[in-house]
Amino acid sequence: MGTIVISTNITLDGVVTDPDGQEGAAGGGWFTATVGDDRPAWAEHETREVRQAAALMVGRHSDAWFASRWNARLGEWAERMGALPKYVVSATLDEPRWNNATVLGGDPVKEAAELKRRVDGEIVVYGSRRLARALIEHDLADELRLTVFPVVAGGGGRLFDEEGPAGTKRLRLLESRPLGAQLHYQAYAFVR
Repeated sequence: MGTIVISTNITLDGVVTDPDGQEGAAGGGWFTATVGDDRPAWAEHETREVRQAAALMVGRHSDAWFASRWNARLGEWAERMGALPKYVVSATLDEPRWNNATVLGGDPVKEAAELKRRVDGEIVVYGSRRLARALIEHDLADELRLTVFPVVAGGGGRLFDEEGPAGTKRLRLLESRPLGAQLHYQAYAFVR
């Protein structure tokens, strides 16, 4: 049985959308403006995480975002990302854009639960704010990993806001450490 790990870059005010500013969202571009000299430490951390993953799971929007940036990249990190099986949870998508991906249509909660039963190891969820919320709300997420960027974006989609997930969710701190000089990494287990 697999474990579902939600891993995301996040601002101090909880924004997770449009990190590179290419989507033109309010508050977008916070990653690019903030990562600076911490990029090598961040990239090393991300490479280590993807080495441990058994699969990746994303929503439709994140499938397109990653495909536009990762399909042609080279190097260990990119090669590992490309080689991993990817599952795109979407009721409206027929063909995934990211390489080595399979669309899981239908009910996202049922699809994620079935994937968790089939995959042995970590299923890492990148981006995919709505999918992450659904996984948390339905107690399918096992771990939450945050790389916190020292910036207040002021606008943009937040992982947690008034739209969900519903109900109180308790977490237990697994790890907390600096990542470079300015970033901070935090990992939490969901307490059931």
